[in-house]
Amino acid sequence: MALVLHTYKGNKGAFKALVAAEYAGVKIEEAADFQMGVTNKSPEFLKMNPIGKVPVLETPEGAIFESNAIARYVSRKNGENSLNGSSLIEYAQIEQWIDFSSLEIDANMLKWFAPRLGYAPFSAPAEEAAISALKRGLEALNTHLASNTYLVGHSVTLADIVTICNLNLGFATVMTKKFTSAFPHVERYFWTMVNQPNFKKVLGDAKQTEAVPPVPTKKAAQPAKPKEEPKKAAPAAEAPKAADEEEAPKPKAKNPLDLLPPSPMVLDDWKRLYSNTKSNFREVAIKGFWDMYDPEGYSLWFCDYKYNDENMVSFVTLNKVGGFLQRMDLARKYAFGKMLICGSEGPFKVKGLWIFRGPEIPKFIMDEVYDMELYEWTKVDISDEAQKERVSQMIEDAEPFEGEALLDAKCFK
Repeated sequence: MALVLHTYKGNKGAFKALVAAEYAGVKIEEAADFQMGVTNKSPEFLKMNPIGKVPVLETPEGAIFESNAIARYVSRKNGENSLNGSSLIEYAQIEQWIDFSSLEIDANMLKWFAPRLGYAPFSAPAEEAAISALKRGLEALNTHLASNTYLVGHSVTLADIVTICNLNLGFATVMTKKFTSAFPHVERYFWTMVNQPNFKKVLGDAKQTEAVPPVPTKKAAQPAKPKEEPKKAAPAAEAPKAADEEEAPKPKAKNPLDLLPPSPMVLDDWKRLYSNTKSNFREVAIKGFWDMYDPEGYSLWFCDYKYNDENMVSFVTLNKVGGFLQRMDLARKYAFGKMLICGSEGPFKVKGLWIFRGPEIPKFIMDEVYDMELYEWTKVDISDEAQKERVSQMIEDAEPFEGEALLDAKCFK
């Protein structure tokens, strides 16, 4: 009996076994007419894997499920070879990287990928945590690959096969060039490996996604269609509307902030003063700010990132703040912000100061910018001199700030 692989087309778990088979010289047949959601629920399939997951490898000795286990079996089918190392320590290191790839890269990548494609509920904090953990794993992998062509030894091993098949899904779905450019050695490793003949035969021409899929929008439930009643004849005086008649365009709804009473503070005037003050900043810009500030028309807010313990890597933390500011672009007309990244080493603390039009944080910003949920927001009491001084220090990038060096300060204006 030949080895038969039961799976759907394009399953990255199946790719591991198929690439391993190319390197080990093992023949695998793919089950014909496999239909996900049908075949894997049949009694015959459930005898091979009681929970109905794929892939499953059918062998003369019995069935095997779980993709890493299948790949291990295939790699040894024709006896020991270089896929499993040449010594006990290499074997252990291969197993180490297989576990690392599964737990630190694949698991976190799927937590990012699955909700974006509608396979799981979307949660902004959960995605932020998954991306942060994925970046931590990729940084460790990048460091190792800075001085190694392969994960273990001097040729392709099962560790490389598992890792590349996991990375391939990430590159194809959520890991854009902008994201992966922070890990140049991982990029070099990935593109070198996927263009090896044995990988290319299974994976085809690997491609990198140009954009992260948008968060799925919930479709409003359609009300049940009422039963049609017999149509009444139209009154003679009322002519029916022509089918191709267009309604007059409705005026665009104004932003509620534009309907607030006029304020003596003109935000653009403050932004110009901030940008143009090159010296005596405290005496010119800070004094000018407090002279302009209108507590009736605007509100000041401190924000503190809730998950600072995750901010272990400087560039990851900076990218996180930069992404937040990009997503705040819809508020540019109504806001000014300063974001400080504090500390000389991880974990870095992210603290911010924001000025918003109106007495509260605008609802459309809370609704549209998911990062807002990742911060604790505290309204500034300007009657408190200590809070007022903290505002001044944040605007001028005072260093040290609250006893810590500034890694960076970013301005939204």
